[in-house]
Amino acid sequence: MAPSNSPTDEELTRRAQAGEAGALGQLLARHQAPMRAVALSLLGFGPDAEDAVQDAALTALRRIGDVRDPAAVGAWLRAIVRNTSRMRLRATREKPGLDGLEHLHLGDPDQTQPDRLIEQHAMRDWIWDAVEELPQRLRLVLMLRHFSGITSYQEIAAACDVPVGTVRSRLNQAKAKMAQVLMSTAAQTHDDAAAITEESRHEAVATLQAAEHGALPPEISELWPAESELVGILGRPGEHIHPTSVMRQILEAGVRQHVRHVVASRDITIWEMDVTNPVDSVNPCPPTLAWLMFRQNGRVQKLRVVFPQPQR
Repeated sequence: MAPSNSPTDEELTRRAQAGEAGALGQLLARHQAPMRAVALSLLGFGPDAEDAVQDAALTALRRIGDVRDPAAVGAWLRAIVRNTSRMRLRATREKPGLDGLEHLHLGDPDQTQPDRLIEQHAMRDWIWDAVEELPQRLRLVLMLRHFSGITSYQEIAAACDVPVGTVRSRLNQAKAKMAQVLMSTAAQTHDDAAAITEESRHEAVATLQAAEHGALPPEISELWPAESELVGILGRPGEHIHPTSVMRQILEAGVRQHVRHVVASRDITIWEMDVTNPVDSVNPCPPTLAWLMFRQNGRVQKLRVVFPQPQR
């Protein structure tokens, strides 16, 4: 039970439903012990029980608005753990690695913007700050799996140039770390995730427009310094290729790209593009592609272009 001078569960729940990240963090911390007890009773000691508690915490983040009796939020949290644990017991197939966040963008009627719901979510800045705390290798697979159109294990493996098993392992690690970071950073102030994404979208549009005109304005030139390197399928092993030279070749072939979706963190950015080819093209470019950019101090150090399967 909470001390008499602490806010009640009902007060914290209503504040969390209004978008106060710190209130939800307090609720999770307050009820962590009974949540863990439920998981242990069903799964026994071991990583599965800890995973169930972490999954439940992420699900609570997504579904806190569903609580109809704020005073009984403790029972609601324990029920989520119970259901999660039972699902683990009877699971016959692998589940994605970040269950609590996965559905933040599902059900969006506009599939061209898969993060539309998270952008409307009152706690999106808290979520994205937690994403930023992940190591880069974990953050990349998470951003692809849950916030981009590159979602299958095979596509992510190809984009990251790692085996499918490594993708699974990294997603599982990301899930565990996300739950821990969310609970430890709930009461902190957070960057404006929407502003970071909007700035990156502006950079994408400006880069494409500048490439078509044959000259990059100063602010876009800073994004693509001389040390920028194109790697992957469009690069050349052992040879430094600057991205702008390939942009120019693509344009000369009559191929045009149009920004469809942007996913941005401080040092990883994903630009998803729709592609149009000349009507008489003999070897057309695939209809979609994505730019995976790794940045340092805001500047692109490496660019990898990948060609995911078109969305149905």
